[in-house]
Amino acid sequence: MNMRIDADASRELRWFGNTLVSVNLSSSAGADGISVIEHWMPFGDATPLHVHHREDEIFHILEGEMRFRIGDRDITARAGETLLAPKGVPHAYRVESVLGARCLTIMKGSDFETMVKAASRPAAHPDLPEAMAPTPDMIDMLVRICAENRIDIVGPPLG
Repeated sequence: MNMRIDADASRELRWFGNTLVSVNLSSSAGADGISVIEHWMPFGDATPLHVHHREDEIFHILEGEMRFRIGDRDITARAGETLLAPKGVPHAYRVESVLGARCLTIMKGSDFETMVKAASRPAAHPDLPEAMAPTPDMIDMLVRICAENRIDIVGPPLG
C-alpha cells in the first residue's frame, strides 16, 4: 500500500489482521466510556459480517473509499463521510480504494476496544503488517474473542 501512515509516535500501534490500528482514546479515559480507534487498511481489506450487541459503531472515513453493508443497505463512503452501524444490526466493510483507506471507529463502551486489543499484537514498525490470509486457528480465535466481547460473527467478509 502506498498510503502515507503518519502515526503519532507516542501512541501504541498494533497489528490487527492485515491492518494497523491505534487506540487514540481509550474507553477508560472518561466517564462516558467513549473509544476512538484509528485504522490504516490495505486495498481489499474486509471484515466478516458481524453484530455488536451493546455498542453502536460509528465510522468516520479520513482517507480512501470503503463499501459497507449495514443491515440490508449497501453504502459507499469516502473521505469526510461518517456512517453509523447501530448495535444489533449486522454490518461489514471492504476497502475499495487501491491506495487503501484510513478511518476512525468511535464507540461508547469497551467491547470493541477490548476485542481489538485481545485479537491484535504490538506493531513491530509503524506500517501495515505483511499481508496474510487468516488460518482456521486465527479465525477460531477471532470468533471466540469477539463472542467474549458481545460481538457475533454472522457471515463472510464482503467480496
